[in-house]
Amino acid sequence: MTQTVTLAIDGMTCASCVARSERVLRAQAGVVAASVNLATQSAHVTFDNPAQAGALAAALTRAGYASRALPKDEIRLADHGAADAWRKTALAAALTLPVFLVEMGPHLWPALHHLRMAVIADSSLALAQMVLVGIALALPGRGFFAKGIPALLRAAPDMNALVALGAGAAFAYSAWVAVAQTGGAVYFEAAGVTVTLILLGRALEARAKGAAGQAIARLIELQPQIALRITDGSPIAVPIAALEVGDMILVRAGERLPADGIVSQGQSSLDTSMLTGEAMPVAVTLGDAVTGGCINGAGALQIRITAVGAASTLARITAMVSDAQASKLPVQDMVDGVTHWFVPVVMVLAAVTFAAWMLAGAGVGAAMIHAVAVLIIACPCAMGLAVPVSILVGTGRGAQMGALFRGGAGLQKLAGVRTVAFDKTGTLTLGRPRVVAALDMGGALALAAGVEGQSSHPLARAVLEYAAQQGVAAADVFDVQTVAGMGVTAQSAGGEVNVGSAKMMGDLPAAFADFAATAGAAGQGMIFVAQNRQVIGAFAAEDSIKPNAPRAMARLRDLGLRSVMLTGDSLPVAQKVGAALGMDDIRASHLPQDKAKAVASLEGPVAFVGDGINDAPALAHADVGISMGTGTDVAIEAGDVVLVSGDVQGVARAIGLSRAVMRNIRQNLIWAFGYNVALIPVAMGVLVPFGGPALSPMLGAGAMAASSIFVLGNALRLRRYGSGEND
Repeated sequence: MTQTVTLAIDGMTCASCVARSERVLRAQAGVVAASVNLATQSAHVTFDNPAQAGALAAALTRAGYASRALPKDEIRLADHGAADAWRKTALAAALTLPVFLVEMGPHLWPALHHLRMAVIADSSLALAQMVLVGIALALPGRGFFAKGIPALLRAAPDMNALVALGAGAAFAYSAWVAVAQTGGAVYFEAAGVTVTLILLGRALEARAKGAAGQAIARLIELQPQIALRITDGSPIAVPIAALEVGDMILVRAGERLPADGIVSQGQSSLDTSMLTGEAMPVAVTLGDAVTGGCINGAGALQIRITAVGAASTLARITAMVSDAQASKLPVQDMVDGVTHWFVPVVMVLAAVTFAAWMLAGAGVGAAMIHAVAVLIIACPCAMGLAVPVSILVGTGRGAQMGALFRGGAGLQKLAGVRTVAFDKTGTLTLGRPRVVAALDMGGALALAAGVEGQSSHPLARAVLEYAAQQGVAAADVFDVQTVAGMGVTAQSAGGEVNVGSAKMMGDLPAAFADFAATAGAAGQGMIFVAQNRQVIGAFAAEDSIKPNAPRAMARLRDLGLRSVMLTGDSLPVAQKVGAALGMDDIRASHLPQDKAKAVASLEGPVAFVGDGINDAPALAHADVGISMGTGTDVAIEAGDVVLVSGDVQGVARAIGLSRAVMRNIRQNLIWAFGYNVALIPVAMGVLVPFGGPALSPMLGAGAMAASSIFVLGNALRLRRYGSGEND
């Protein structure tokens, strides 16, 4: 039996860190799979019994990445260390600025050169620069050496190793020149400014990463910390951790609901926008189910708690979003393959650059500066962030819009969907049918009410409501059993009872066949009742199309998608709904297994949208299963995407968002790879013999930082999806 643990990891800075962390984890005994995420600073590890979570964390810590196993219900909120990064940047800048001004200022203001020569000798100036830059490398820049040098010694170099080699080489050479008084050029400003700019880039990265991960923090903030539990008739403030299923709580106007429950007293309206993305308040009254995290309107409510802790809707949503953000897309495998070799290749290119310039007679100083520029310009940071940060922002935006992605694979597949198949009842229609006509030969309504009282099918509610309207009491039945896709069987005092579709009844008597034909022509669904295999009653029920369904189908057409209805209802009923919505294909009278087969036969990739138990097979067989959050737990668990509000318009929103995320990832990857392909040769100096420019280490450091910031900034645009931009 396998189990999964989430590890919090500190100290990862680039794609090479991710690759090494995954190699370390996968090398541990008993590990089945390991996925490390740079954006969330976490790892999901699947392992069997011989391996222990603590041992996995210890192995990562020994590898240079401090790690700890998170408790099962704890959500990882990565601390990207923005405040510390800004402090280090400020100190490095303060130490490096004088060196930069002294070295670079005379190129802009020649008079400054003469002033400097009159004040201090070159030899003394070089020693002063060595002290200032040495402090900058030893204090704010210490992390590059503390992590990079051990990584080199382990033959697993990362971004820190590149910076340590580059800045360290420039400093060491310049220090030798300054101490030996050779009179050669020094490059302290290159070492100091390089470290300062990279620290600045990391500070900006940390701030952007924090903004990218706000979705989880906002979901957690939806949970109040105190609840008013009614004890002996009086509300008493208690921590939410003390609440138990069955407790009665009071929620006053304007307060957030602390837990899921059923309204026992009062009526009000709830703001559910943070959970469902729907702006309109939802009216609730006695007997209605409510969700923790929503904001109560003007009326006080007494609520009987039905779920707390990890079982609550808000906790499940938060966990689902967290899992999706920590997951990998299939496209990441290609990135991982490249970054595994990236840093070693860059180090080889730097060595080749040094050797080439030495052979060209440029001298040690010039050759070293070109080699340092190659080390500094390379940017595995941008490549490591290109995919996960887009997932982080995109899935967070999806949660705000009421679309929850279970993992990266579903997100990537949804972007390529060409056909969307829908269940009808509860998905395209309200799922609240009402009986509009009946043919009862005596006792049928009472028997139907008795059987349907033990069913959760939408038509069951219609029968029960009709029986209540007619003042008919439900008959006593027992041994109730569901026949999937057909109906329900039971036993009564008068013998066997069958309640369901025509497929369950066999040949219909003429009167019932005519009744069914009339109802079918009107697009109404049928419920038949038989006792001892003899049909004694029939009820025609009519459901209403969801108000937003026509707009949803129109939006899918705008996206170039084909829409198909797969329903267990009769063809006339299906055709009436399908025609009203303008669907491309309508397939009726499908049992659950028929729906699964139909999904496999459609032009793919295919997404299936459903909400009932009978939809679970089709959801599982589709390339992407989209579950209505208002449906059954079985259907929700089978889906790759969950629409919390049950609004069918969410299908188009989810597909549009997935396309935007994948487009964003492609942009990031083109930039990250293109940046390195274009600038590493320039840093090597291949353009110099042709009169072209060469990049200094300082410009390289600035460009490297800018590359990561571009990737992060581009991903952050996804936060505005659905508000007019990136749609």
